[in-house]
Amino acid sequence: MAERPHIGFAGLGIMGRPMAHNLLRAGYSLTVWNRSPGPAQELAAAGAAVAGSPAELAAGADIVITMLRDTAAVEQVVLGDAGLLAGLRPGAIYVDMSSISPLATRRIAERLAARGVAMLDAPVSGGEIGAREGTLAIMVGGPAEALARVRPVLEVLGSRIVHLGEVGAGQVAKACNQLVVAVTIGAVAEALLLARAAGVDPARVREALLGGFAQSRVLELHGQRMLAHQFAPGFRAALQLKDLAIASELGAATGVPLALAETARRLYAELVAGSSADLDHSGLLTLLERQAGRTLPSA
Repeated sequence: MAERPHIGFAGLGIMGRPMAHNLLRAGYSLTVWNRSPGPAQELAAAGAAVAGSPAELAAGADIVITMLRDTAAVEQVVLGDAGLLAGLRPGAIYVDMSSISPLATRRIAERLAARGVAMLDAPVSGGEIGAREGTLAIMVGGPAEALARVRPVLEVLGSRIVHLGEVGAGQVAKACNQLVVAVTIGAVAEALLLARAAGVDPARVREALLGGFAQSRVLELHGQRMLAHQFAPGFRAALQLKDLAIASELGAATGVPLALAETARRLYAELVAGSSADLDHSGLLTLLERQAGRTLPSA
């Protein structure tokens, strides 16, 4: 692989678009593909080439990165007609930064390995802000040798890169991350509603909790979103539900009951079914407000 590899990037949504821009700003040669043309044209205006299919994207790339919605989307882009598998060259590295099933990840890696292509699963945490600022936490599974070759690229996208083991380990870590995030969002929302119902200013309760053992990024950032009732998506509720379903699948496969995660999954399923799929995942508060029959005042 050349010292400055050519990168292919597929999936230019809320997360993928700023990540691709960061790679361009870092001086990498970049080709992009996206199902809808608008975001790809935005990247083209910034200096990227645009491929007509995933196979075309892969054909000229040393490293291919995907940041796609779900397991089905990754399987289609990699294994479908004119997919990445048709274009990836032996010796290339495929990096999936989507959040998908660890079990599907391992199946995809087996197909790629038969073509001489190494796969890294490298899901992220940090949301749109982290994607824009290049400060994502990146959880990596796959061969250490492949990670060593790709690390300079990942360092453009994230500030914390942790190698967790073989292929699929990154997705296991991401499922654990999303479990903690979802349960904590629910706990913060309930705590603020409880304070309000008990006649105490929830904003002051949040301020007090930020100085103690309950302090968390969720309380800091999403707690403020809840107080302000600002739920423009940084990470959509529908995607949180998707990730909780992955955790549930993994729990069933390993025989681990996930009582808190299952409660969160049921709540998010109700939220998404109520036409709130595109709210930020902190918008779970709105469902809990309806159930409690009261609302937080906007800050």
